Amino acid sequence: MLPPLENVLSPATRLPDDPEAGERDSRLNIAVIFTSIEPTLLALRTAGALANRLHAHLTLMVPQVVPCPGPLNSPPVPPDFGATRFRVMGDASPVATTVRIYPCRDRVETLKAVLKPHSLLVIGGRRTWWPTWEKRLARQLCRSGHEVVFAET
Repeated sequence: MLPPLENVLSPATRLPDDPEAGERDSRLNIAVIFTSIEPTLLALRTAGALANRLHAHLTLMVPQVVPCPGPLNSPPVPPDFGATRFRVMGDASPVATTVRIYPCRDRVETLKAVLKPHSLLVIGGRRTWWPTWEKRLARQLCRSGHEVVFAET
């Protein structure tokens, strides 16, 4: 498997006293996994409330699946098109949020490769009695050793 490409957007600054780069790395990081727009906005609100209480930093992680015939470095949707939408979503968060876009073939394998061990994740999804793909994603990441908070719409 090729290492995933990473497109990091500049963080949205919502805190008045934004720490230096060295201090930001020492703070707790809460990763919000993009699923779809409405559940991810709910997940960002949930993670923002957690981050305020824990003095943590948020990272919006967007695994962008690229179909197999095309190369990973040129996805069918230009990265700048999605970057604007994700930057607006990050700005809606009450704390500083970094947006990371990962062009990939497999969403789960990419997330397993880029997440630090025992990461705190927030995933948004629909409330249903049957397992949705968001709940399966949360279960797979939980089995990989991560702590997952599932925010239901």
